[in-house]
Amino acid sequence: MAYLSMGEAHRRITDYLNRFSDAVFSQDGASLKQLLSLSANSPSLLSLADALNVFQDANRLIKQSEKYAQYGEIIAPLFRSLQSYRLGNLVDTYSAFEKAANAFIQEFRNWESAWALEALFVVAYEIRVLAERADKELASNGKSPEKLKGAGSFLMKVFGVLAGKGPKRVGALYVTCQLFKIYFKLGTVHLCRSVIRSIETARIFDFEEFPKRDKVTYMYYTGRLEVFNENFPAADHKLSYALMHCNPNSEANIRMILKYLIPVKLSIGILPKDQLLEKYNLVEYKNVVQALKRGDLRLLRHALQEHEDRFLRSGVFLVLEKLELQVYQRLLKKIYIIQKQKDPSKAHQMKLETIIKALKWLEMDMDLDEVECIVAILIYKNLVKGYFAHKSKVVVLSKQDPFPKLNGRPVNS
Repeated sequence: MAYLSMGEAHRRITDYLNRFSDAVFSQDGASLKQLLSLSANSPSLLSLADALNVFQDANRLIKQSEKYAQYGEIIAPLFRSLQSYRLGNLVDTYSAFEKAANAFIQEFRNWESAWALEALFVVAYEIRVLAERADKELASNGKSPEKLKGAGSFLMKVFGVLAGKGPKRVGALYVTCQLFKIYFKLGTVHLCRSVIRSIETARIFDFEEFPKRDKVTYMYYTGRLEVFNENFPAADHKLSYALMHCNPNSEANIRMILKYLIPVKLSIGILPKDQLLEKYNLVEYKNVVQALKRGDLRLLRHALQEHEDRFLRSGVFLVLEKLELQVYQRLLKKIYIIQKQKDPSKAHQMKLETIIKALKWLEMDMDLDEVECIVAILIYKNLVKGYFAHKSKVVVLSKQDPFPKLNGRPVNS
């Protein structure tokens, strides 16, 4: 930090105070938002932090003038937060910022119009990001990380302020998305339910009224929740919505959506093209898709094993594991096609022995009982139409459409 004279420090602080009160007086949301954005590391806020660390009596400056004093409850803790941030004390940064944020919410409540929504979004974002960083600091000092949980409680309060009638309600979805990020990070996804209920059942909300960016984020997180609950048609609808409305230039976001949409599509029988997987660097799905195309169970298991950590981390491992039945269906279909070429009159009679041989060729050793059990499940789940002739150990396939397509429906469970 370069040497700063007392006079220069004083000038920087009063300059900030003037900008803050002018922004509120003229209802200039864009300017106010910049004055609250701590983690953006803007040169003007960093130079203000240096000034605060030189001129230790900023509170006196705030109290001296009626113009500043009315916002003292917001500015004084904000200054403390900024000083701590500059010194790298993130737990103190968060605690002071939360005080400033609470005071900001009180003011925001009293403002009639929604002019300060963007500024409120910055407060909601900072609360989450600073809490995450404070928790890292706590954990590295062997203390219990609890700030992110506190940030969740604070944002629920903000949600309550926004979810009423009037023009401010369009901000509710942004805050919801910040809450989702917290709950997913903390592993408390069940807490999403009450917020989702408020958004989906409230008569005052029209979903299409919300900003596009927030709708995409909301559909992405609720889609992930549907994957978690194995409700694949709903997951398909929500993640597809997110993908369709996502900024086409935002490759990172498209990749995040596809990471969940691809397993959902696979589970309802829709396979992505290789170009898509390559374009968005989702090559971990390549062998999964190949396994489905070939009916190669060994390849599927190998692909799941190879990327197990990645699939477990994103919570799609169990979804992909359940593709085994589709792989078996594909294998039987391949055998059926070969038999049909050899002897069309006997194509619909498939010996279990033949299936065992095919599996052996794929280096999968299975006995008669195991294969019989798998075929029974395939018939029960309507992946194969037919019945067993137990005595002759033959599957008699239906002459009409023996291998029904899923056509976007999940395998019935």
